[in-house]
Amino acid sequence: MSFTAIPLTGDKPAQYAQLLDQARALLHGERDRIANAANLSALVYHALPALNWAGFYFHDGTELVVGPFQGLPACVRIPLDKGVCGAAARTRSTQRVADVHAFPGHIACDSASRSELVVPLVRDGELLGVFDLDSPDPDRFDADDQDGLEAIAAAFIESLA
Repeated sequence: MSFTAIPLTGDKPAQYAQLLDQARALLHGERDRIANAANLSALVYHALPALNWAGFYFHDGTELVVGPFQGLPACVRIPLDKGVCGAAARTRSTQRVADVHAFPGHIACDSASRSELVVPLVRDGELLGVFDLDSPDPDRFDADDQDGLEAIAAAFIESLA
């Protein structure tokens, strides 16, 4: 299969709609979570500006373990009671953090990260993991980013069915 990413145009909601279409095309017909997480990490990392990390952590029943990602090497294991990723996994709610240095218990995997958005991956009540995006820019993520990235995370979960 050949895939060509198309540059995003329009306002932010329009760009996320285009990115979601590209994500669905990339995921179409594939059920493997590692393959899909790898491709989505690459797609999002290269499509969105001002990111220094985009990827997945998978829940192993006890903690989060790093999965496919784009960016610098990452923390391998994250307890559910630590950091932004742990908070998203524990509460099963998206965490949008304007200043990671002000977040209690933040784990600095990359000292250049200033803001973060983490979407929990939950299917039928089961925690699968989290989709994590970091930026070197403070307050990088807004409600449009959250909505768009939650939709992409939902497409990832649907691809596993």
